[in-house]
Amino acid sequence: MTDFIELFSYGFFQKALLATIFASISCGIIGTYIVTRRIVFVSGGITHASFGGIGLAFLIGVEPLIGATVFALLSALGIQFFTEKGGVREDSSIAIWWSLGMALGVMFVFLTPGYTPNLMSYLFGSILTVSRYELWAMIVLIAILLSVFRVWYREILYIAFDEEFARASGLRVSVFNYLLMMLIALTVVLNIRVVGIILILSLLTIPQATANLFTRDFRKIIILAILFGFIGSISGLMISYFLNIPSGATIIFTLIIMFGLLRLIKLLK
Repeated sequence: MTDFIELFSYGFFQKALLATIFASISCGIIGTYIVTRRIVFVSGGITHASFGGIGLAFLIGVEPLIGATVFALLSALGIQFFTEKGGVREDSSIAIWWSLGMALGVMFVFLTPGYTPNLMSYLFGSILTVSRYELWAMIVLIAILLSVFRVWYREILYIAFDEEFARASGLRVSVFNYLLMMLIALTVVLNIRVVGIILILSLLTIPQATANLFTRDFRKIIILAILFGFIGSISGLMISYFLNIPSGATIIFTLIIMFGLLRLIKLLK
């Protein structure tokens, strides 16, 4: 028990704890839109495309988060543009940008002189090494998400559930699509350090799926997704620390176990 209490006195764990809170909020909000809109693999395409930016950042010697952000935004806008204006099917558009980002990332990493020691932390997450700068960036993201969803909640709700109805109602669906795609990109990038490129898709979907076991209300799903995301993330973080195993994978494993147990309880009732 003493070791558990002492854990909270360490600066790196305090920052990791804040990161789990901020990640749960941002992924809870944007993930609910993603799941409701049924564009889960769009976020997967953006996530993997961002690897190209990380590889380029290593090659030219800049902050990997900057490179990932640029590539994520470009891929998000590219997916939407190809689908809306280019006549390309959405799944094909996702595959194109997903493959392009990963291919460029591999090439850039290969061309980078020397060894890239931090690459694994971006692929699989390293929440215990989250910096103060990244925490502030996550706070800004949450502020933007809360503002957007507060001001345009009704419009986002219409588009998430029925895009055709939203268009017929005179909403500027195209503008909102581009805006929300950019927000998805930013959410993906700023949470990569929590669970990594490979697993971030799970953080955007599993808490929402768990929340869906209890409610179909959009607003309530957001609240419950944030709650489940935090419980699973903090539990996984502590388990990973005491067992000395990768934090990102442990967080996702914990979220899945939580979903499975709650689903079983619901079935047995």
